[in-house]
Amino acid sequence: MGTTQLESVPEPKYWHLKTVLTDALDSEFAVGEILPNERELAARFGVARATLRQALEQLELEGRLQRRRGVGTTVAPPRVGVAVGDTGQTWPGTETWEPVDSVAAVPPAAVARLLDTAPDEVAHTVRRIRRSHGQPVAAELLYVPARSVPGLTGIDVPTGPARARLVLRELQRLPLEGQDQSVELGSARADDAKELDRLPGAPVLLVTTRYIAAGRTAAVAVATYRADTCRLTFGDAGVQLLAG
Repeated sequence: MGTTQLESVPEPKYWHLKTVLTDALDSEFAVGEILPNERELAARFGVARATLRQALEQLELEGRLQRRRGVGTTVAPPRVGVAVGDTGQTWPGTETWEPVDSVAAVPPAAVARLLDTAPDEVAHTVRRIRRSHGQPVAAELLYVPARSVPGLTGIDVPTGPARARLVLRELQRLPLEGQDQSVELGSARADDAKELDRLPGAPVLLVTTRYIAAGRTAAVAVATYRADTCRLTFGDAGVQLLAG
């Protein structure tokens, strides 16, 4: 067979440098460690700074590096696994997610349809954050209609993490019958982008989980993961979303 024109194109210098840098990250640097400046790195690997920048930008896109304002370029934390599928169905807990706040608000129209609530019906909206090595990797909004947590009526905790934990505790009183999940590519909203240290509009993965109890939707969670540090894997245990 003949060689196609694409196959005959030489590998760009920055792509080869990316491979070399990846090996160095795996063998010489620890998570969170700050890399030497561009001048030192370019001198070490014998490349132009423009080539180095291209390689660093690619590694940042792949989630191997993080550029932090006022700090510099650091080694990204390792990936953490989040099961997506029918296995291990449980109510939202606090083991891996940090409750931030809970307010009463009207959910987006798409969420209201999943909840089977009126378009103007208020729901408990719990905001949670997930971290890895101290860095935020995902933000979540959990929408819980009043019918799912009737015990909250007489509890006088207006907002904040304490209120969020109360909503989760009351939700866990229901017998969970099942859940379904979907994953799609989206853009970071302003509030999520701020929490995840991304620019508004940056690509993200949206994981929507619908929890079923008593034959109807009891809650809906919409989790936003940084797309530059996420990947999907498929195996015998179902689908997993790995986020770094």
